[in-house]
Amino acid sequence: MFKMTRRTTLRRMTSAMLAASLGLGFTAAAHANDTIKIGILSLTSHSPSIIAAGKGYFGEQGLDVEFVSFQAAQPMAVAIASNDIDFGMTAISGGLISLAEKGAIKIIGGALQETPEIDGQKILAAKAAYDAGLTSPDKLVGHSFGVTTQGSSFHYMAHKIADKAGFDRSEIRIVPMQKVPAVIAALKSGQIDAWSIVPNIAGALTKGPEVVEIGKVSDYIDNYQVTTVFTSTKNVTDHKDLVKRFLAGLAKGIDDYNAAYVDKTLGADDVAAISEMVHKYVYADQPMDKAAPRIAAGAMRINRNAKLNLASVEDQLKWFQSEKLVPGGVTMDDLVDTEFVETF
Repeated sequence: MFKMTRRTTLRRMTSAMLAASLGLGFTAAAHANDTIKIGILSLTSHSPSIIAAGKGYFGEQGLDVEFVSFQAAQPMAVAIASNDIDFGMTAISGGLISLAEKGAIKIIGGALQETPEIDGQKILAAKAAYDAGLTSPDKLVGHSFGVTTQGSSFHYMAHKIADKAGFDRSEIRIVPMQKVPAVIAALKSGQIDAWSIVPNIAGALTKGPEVVEIGKVSDYIDNYQVTTVFTSTKNVTDHKDLVKRFLAGLAKGIDDYNAAYVDKTLGADDVAAISEMVHKYVYADQPMDKAAPRIAAGAMRINRNAKLNLASVEDQLKWFQSEKLVPGGVTMDDLVDTEFVETF
């Protein structure tokens, strides 16, 4: 008959506890969150991702988030293609389209949208140019227009203004400045004559003596899908569940963003809490009492559930092709994957 000694009992108990702890370790590892990197610009329009992280919406989807800051749209697209970040939400650029043609990137949703009922992007003039007669966008003939890079959304807006105003695109002189702060400095100093930008930045600039508002982008571009959500083609094909979880978390962030800043249906305390989250990345160099109103002033509607305006995306693609900024053979199928969100 087998006799259980005290030493044997302790040895077996220790073994059982070790096995249990190892089992728990394996279970925890199996359910560990996926870490994703999201590219952002220091603009209010990038708040939904920040809110989704701050309020735990990405965490609910099993995602841990690291934000990576950029100063222009095109480098963000390159970072997606090189797998330095996983998701981005910014304007369509020539670089993004070229990378899509190469099979590296896909647009998977819509974000910032010009809508008639919401104050949108402004067209600005340097005071010296305004005093010299640049008092409305249809007088941009012969003037310089600042952009970050060739093929940026700023470039697209400048040419669409020319189209609507009825003069040739070549009659606006496009001046690439690489970064938004450089464009701002050039406009304030009169090195460039005009620019277009989101309302909070426009509002801050026109409070000073150097810059004057001369028009609205929405008067020149109908239903403009200003920014889109995009990821790598590898994520779309090999990690569909990751993409769906990201968009699910983002959708909740979008709802809170619109409720706080656009529809204004949240209470003051809830808005203040959201602004505290956003302030970590937007106007972070300013005290909260000054940053909060500027964050709110920069809000334009972001499409619920990242709904995507295909007609606007196609118009942008045609513009890039007409300017020979991207290959003529790029198709909407190359650029967009429509399986993840509703389109219109």
